[in-house]
Amino acid sequence: MIRFDVITLFPEIFDAITRHGITGRAIDRGLAQLVAHNLRDYAHDSYKTIDDRPYGGGPGMVMMPGPLTQAVDAVRLRQSQAGLSPGPVILLSPWGKPINQALIDRVVAGPCWTMVCGRYEGVDQRFIDREVDELWSLGDFVLSGGEIAAMAVLDAAIRKIPGALGDAQSAQQESFANPELLDWPHYTRPETFNGLAVPDVLLSGHHERISDWRRQAAQEATLKFRPDLLDKSSHSKKSPKK
Repeated sequence: MIRFDVITLFPEIFDAITRHGITGRAIDRGLAQLVAHNLRDYAHDSYKTIDDRPYGGGPGMVMMPGPLTQAVDAVRLRQSQAGLSPGPVILLSPWGKPINQALIDRVVAGPCWTMVCGRYEGVDQRFIDREVDELWSLGDFVLSGGEIAAMAVLDAAIRKIPGALGDAQSAQQESFANPELLDWPHYTRPETFNGLAVPDVLLSGHHERISDWRRQAAQEATLKFRPDLLDKSSHSKKSPKK
């Protein structure tokens, strides 16, 4: 089982992961555990204050280091009490490295992770310097907070845990399971829809021909929609200069 602890201002958002779909079923079966911690529970005053104005001026508010540090300390204690070595602390931030399949595969290796969801203009740098192990980003754009990025990581990781999917081959055949190629096109009933027919080879029952078609179709889809993946592959396979 992999344990995920998420520190957030909006723990109810993560009901989408714990109560629905593949991730909800995996958690129900004990393949993963997700604990969402409300950052305001670690505030120092009766107003549950977790942010303040930035030194030096400027717009917006900054998340204070005190409540964040106390929340991380509490999570580490709970992980230890559960018999686990405290996991890495991840801050979801525009500064972070892009989330990709290789990173998700690391997450699946477990056994526990702590994710901090930033909000407002940012997080006090002293918390990042002292408590955060890695920064991860969903992409080169700005979200209102780190919750959506954390949910993306959780969904991608939990569905890769052995036993989470009904068919174990599903995860192996998806886009980015092979980092060089997208998945092939998929078709289902009816055989003809609005004048468009399912490719004959998929109706043939000839497994070798179907496999060849899928391989070629995946290459064509990658060339059309994500040629950068093929460029990365060709660069990685070049021999180093001597």
